Amino acid sequence: MPIKARIDMLSTGIRTPVGVKVYGPDLTGIDRLSREVEAAIRAVPGTTSAFAERVEGGYYLEIEPDRAALARHGLTVGDLQETIATALGGEPVTTTVEGRARYTVNVRYPRGLRSDPQGIAAQVLVQGMQGAAIPLGQLATVQLRRGPPTIRTENAQLVNYVYVDMHGRDVGGYVADARRAVAERVRMPPGYHVEWSGQFEYMQRAKAKLAIVVPVTLLVIFVLLYLNFGRLTETLIVMLSVPFALVGGVWLMHLMQFNLSVAVAVGFIALAGVAAETGVIMLIYLDHALDAARERCRAEGRPLSQSDLRHAIMEGAVERVRPKMMTVTAIMAGLLPILWSTGTGSELMRRIAVPMVGGMVSSTVLTLLVIPAIYGLVKGWRLPRAQATARKAKSFAVAE
Repeated sequence: MPIKARIDMLSTGIRTPVGVKVYGPDLTGIDRLSREVEAAIRAVPGTTSAFAERVEGGYYLEIEPDRAALARHGLTVGDLQETIATALGGEPVTTTVEGRARYTVNVRYPRGLRSDPQGIAAQVLVQGMQGAAIPLGQLATVQLRRGPPTIRTENAQLVNYVYVDMHGRDVGGYVADARRAVAERVRMPPGYHVEWSGQFEYMQRAKAKLAIVVPVTLLVIFVLLYLNFGRLTETLIVMLSVPFALVGGVWLMHLMQFNLSVAVAVGFIALAGVAAETGVIMLIYLDHALDAARERCRAEGRPLSQSDLRHAIMEGAVERVRPKMMTVTAIMAGLLPILWSTGTGSELMRRIAVPMVGGMVSSTVLTLLVIPAIYGLVKGWRLPRAQATARKAKSFAVAE
């Protein structure tokens, strides 16, 4: 957690899942808008806490020189500032040596004489021209003033942060509701605006990258399949079957109550590759069985029928059962322990493993049932039925 907080602070400046940056030209206006944003976000479902940094919460000791009084006593502003710096801040006068250690010795007024503005004004003395000790309160105005404890700037603008913690919702849906609530309840004067940051900013960047990575991944799979088969039909069979393999990952993610995230997207990309790989192997087995059926029909002097195709598909699919189950068993044995793991990094690894575990179940059903069915529909589209083939062969025999 400390490492994560430091990374968040360095990257976005926000150490909570969601943050709001309020920009404006005036600190007072920024403070007012930040409190209004805080109140609006607290009413959003899923909010556990919302806190706006207090811009006007600090107190400062302000000493303003009275130039007329200084002139009457023959003093300058520099003389006054030197006395204040020595009495309140301290001035190094010597260095003490203790063995190999050296310590600077500072001299200043004791805490009891500089703990409040009235004591400073009455008891801090300034040396006058005639050697008289003049109280600081006769030469300057000493008072406490409220001001900002810190001043933040980003992009050459004043800014204040609103930290938001949420639970039980995905970041994207929560930010959409929070934006709507802020737009309805907070009126932004000219020159002021808000920006949403935190993990939401990571999600926006990740969505932009995934919008490129996912189509490129599918295109690469399509090209590799086409290079492997050399025919568009088999390529499309595998590509159309990939969404069926992803169904199991979606259902398991729903049962585990995981929201879509970058880690989940990575798991789905890996699952698509595995599903395409198993689909390729199934089609290779089916092609080999179909080629053998064609050879038998050619040897018997008759055309291939739908019945022959069905038997070839059954034979090829049965041969694929053992290697498919070995693949599923190996992958599940490696991923199932991750689902029950705890400790550092387990939250990320579980979200990568969930689509793979659920997808392997649906991929098994897909590979053994759906792909052979699609293959039979495509390959048997123009094939004659067994009865028509038998009549045609019988007519050939009579003619001879």
